[in-house]
Amino acid sequence: MNAPKPHLLGLVAGLFLAAGLVLSAMLVTRAWLKITQSQTITVTGSAKRAVESDLILWRGSCAVESPTLAGAHQAMSAAQARVAEFLAARGFSNATFSALDITELKASQKQADGFTHSITSGFRLTQTVSVSSGDLDAVLAMDRETSALVEQGVLFTPRSPEFIYTRSAEAKHEMLAEATRDARLRAAQIAGQGGAAVAQLRSARMGVFQITPEHSAETSWEGMFDTAARHKTITAVVTATFALK
Repeated sequence: MNAPKPHLLGLVAGLFLAAGLVLSAMLVTRAWLKITQSQTITVTGSAKRAVESDLILWRGSCAVESPTLAGAHQAMSAAQARVAEFLAARGFSNATFSALDITELKASQKQADGFTHSITSGFRLTQTVSVSSGDLDAVLAMDRETSALVEQGVLFTPRSPEFIYTRSAEAKHEMLAEATRDARLRAAQIAGQGGAAVAQLRSARMGVFQITPEHSAETSWEGMFDTAARHKTITAVVTATFALK
């Protein structure tokens, strides 16, 4: 059997070497393209804004009891009239009264058969009154005077007012833009340390929107919408990815 000719072996080896060099060049080019295309930076930007609530929701409830349902209704009508007069005298004639909540009162009574039975001893009616206003100070002043109703014989219980910032949706859009600008500034500061510059925005993801009491550090993964504090802090967070050049 004839041995392979040396020049043929050299030719085959040369072809394999050339193919290997081409393949290596392709791999290097692809790797370089991948590295170049993945040159991005992801940072989190935030924006904060101090706001004052512009709407107050105030509620209170009055209750009456009577041995009969008719008597309870009559007592509630009198109590409602006193509450409405109290509010109107302070400029809140637009108060809303809820439907009556009727509770049947029970008592234990020993019967002639010697057994104790549950009987209806009376009725308790409860009604809630609500006031909403943009005049926060006037509502708070009225709230401090509700003891006058108790002095008139009305069993009245005021609740803690709720403070609402009604322009939160508008503020949200503005603050997301501010948070994105803050993210770009942070990205530029970080990239500049490595000699790079920030190019176009690749993606942005909005974080939770927080409305918290002023000076509060409390947050929630689901976001917060505080209604207990008159003065609040709104926080918007954006996670943004920028290309580098």
